Amino acid sequence: MFKNSKRVIFMGTSEFAVPILEKLIKNYQIIGVFTQSDKPLGRNKELAKSPVKELALKNNLTIFQPQNLKEQNALNQIKELSPDLIVVVAYGKIIPQNIIKIPKYGVINIHGSLLPEYRGASPIQTAILNGGEKTGVTIMLIDEKMDHGPVLAKQELGITNNDTTETLSKKLSVLGADLLIKILPDYLSGKMKPTEQNHEQATFTKITTREDGQIDWFKSAEEIERQWRAFTPWPGIFTFWDGKRLKLNAIRILNTDNNPAQDIGKVFLIDDDNMGIYCGKGSLILEKLQLEGKKELTGQEFRRGYKNIIGAELG
Repeated sequence: MFKNSKRVIFMGTSEFAVPILEKLIKNYQIIGVFTQSDKPLGRNKELAKSPVKELALKNNLTIFQPQNLKEQNALNQIKELSPDLIVVVAYGKIIPQNIIKIPKYGVINIHGSLLPEYRGASPIQTAILNGGEKTGVTIMLIDEKMDHGPVLAKQELGITNNDTTETLSKKLSVLGADLLIKILPDYLSGKMKPTEQNHEQATFTKITTREDGQIDWFKSAEEIERQWRAFTPWPGIFTFWDGKRLKLNAIRILNTDNNPAQDIGKVFLIDDDNMGIYCGKGSLILEKLQLEGKKELTGQEFRRGYKNIIGAELG
C-alpha cells in the first residue's frame, strides 16, 4: 500500500531524473512513466533505453514513449490514466497546455538552478562555467512558458572547485528528490501555496552543442578549467593540432601567471613527467589527451608517442 493514494504520472529521461522517480515509487502510486524513445548508440547503433525507462522496467511500471506530446494519442493516453499530478524531470520535451490542464494538482517540474536564475536547458553547466559558488534546485509548477511558473520550494547547494556537471548533477538530483518528497504532502493538502517568480531577475541558458567545447586559448586557465568541468562528460573540450581534433580529457591549473602573447596556446615541458600549455592568463597541466581516432593517453604517454607536441601551438 502506498503512503499516498494520489495518482502520479512521471515524465523524465536522463540520469538526473532517476533518484526522483525512485523516491516517488516508494511514496506514491505511479500510474505511468513517459520517457523519450530508445536511441541508437555506439558503432552498431543498437537501441539504448533511457535511464528512466530502465528503472521503470525494473519496477514493472507502465511505459509510454510518444514521439510528440502534441499527438492526439498521447493526449488520450494521459486523459485515460486520469492523473492527480504529473511530475516532470529532465524529460526533454515541452509539455503542451492541454496536458497541463488535465491533473487536478497541475504539473510539477524540478529544475537544476535557483529560479529565476538560469532558466533553460543547461543550468548546471552554466553555473560551473560562470564560476558560481552556489546553485540549487527549484520545484515549480509548469505553465505555458519555459521555467516560468510559480515556485513551491527551493534549496541551495554549494559548488566545489572539483565539481563537474556529472558530479553536481548527481548531488542536485538527490537534493531535488528529497525536497520533493518533503514538500508534496503540504502542497497536495493545500497547506503550501506557490509563489510567483520575479521575472525581471530571470537569466537564461542555451542548449549545449558539441562546438561549445572548443577551447579559446586566449581565455584564462581558470576559465578553461571551468569549461572542462562544465562540459564533463559531454561534450568535452577540444582543440586542434596538426589538422586533427585533440580532446583534453583531464586538465589541471598549473598557475595563474601572465604570459607573453606569442606563447599563448603553446605546449611546454614542465618536468620529466608533465607538459603544460600557456593560456591568456595562467597555464594548465595536460593530464589526459585523446587525438582524433586514437585512444586516450596520459600526458606522459602522449609526449612519448608524439615528441613534436612540445613547442607546438594548439588552436
